[in-house]
Amino acid sequence: MPFEEDARPLLTAEEFRLLKELLLDACGLQLREDLKYVVERRLWPRLEALSLRDYSGYYRYLRFDARAREEVELAIELLVPHETYFFREPTQLGSFERELLPRLCQQNASSRKLRLWSAGCSSGEEPYTLSMLIAETGLFDGWDVQIHGTDISRRMLTAARAAEYGSSALRTTTPAQLARHFDPISAGRFRVKAGLKNRVSFGHLNLLDEAGLKLLPRMDAIFCRNVLIYLEPAARRKVVHSFWEQLVAGGYLLLGHSESLLTFSTDFALVQLTGDLVYRRPAGA
Repeated sequence: MPFEEDARPLLTAEEFRLLKELLLDACGLQLREDLKYVVERRLWPRLEALSLRDYSGYYRYLRFDARAREEVELAIELLVPHETYFFREPTQLGSFERELLPRLCQQNASSRKLRLWSAGCSSGEEPYTLSMLIAETGLFDGWDVQIHGTDISRRMLTAARAAEYGSSALRTTTPAQLARHFDPISAGRFRVKAGLKNRVSFGHLNLLDEAGLKLLPRMDAIFCRNVLIYLEPAARRKVVHSFWEQLVAGGYLLLGHSESLLTFSTDFALVQLTGDLVYRRPAGA
């Protein structure tokens, strides 16, 4: 029987601590103390769905039930933000299009291959945006171009594979971009054109999963924007190290504008572009 709003179980300080530790181990997610009410509000429908009376019961379910792994993924999906849209952070994208793509074209001229990774791709807007930018340069026509999008949310990946979007996802897309890169499918709904969509593949991945990371090819550039800010420091360091390992020598790492590696001791070189700062694995590394 559904909980009444005023009968909703309260998340105690001890239950919050246990859930924080469990999710930290699972994916590196860092839950601040001031998010206790948010965690309580977003997870209580799962208690209702599983007929559990309190968060202690839910914690035990996450630890010991045969379906615990699937439920942990659901809990993470409910707590991790998924906000994104096409052509987000246009200054950085402009620098990528005008400066980095020509460099990558020159670096890979002999192989005529390009590999990009959108780590934490949510519902797909970022990797499809990269496909559109590549098409607009015209530099990679006839190349073997692969763009990999990964996310921890299976629900978001299902939406990404459908490649159908409405006004929220398209809010900064210009009419010209809409005409070039999308097909209308209904009032206010658009689908990414097939040629752009076919360059992009999606897969489920926890960025702390070392075995899963090894299934990806080496990358020429990695986009991980507005993901590291939700991870605790040790998880951040581990993920950044994985990015280093996954990049080819001379490859680039692009973070969100609120993120940096300045507090980390890494071997990445800082590269000043016209409108942005990005990180590069040195060519000799």
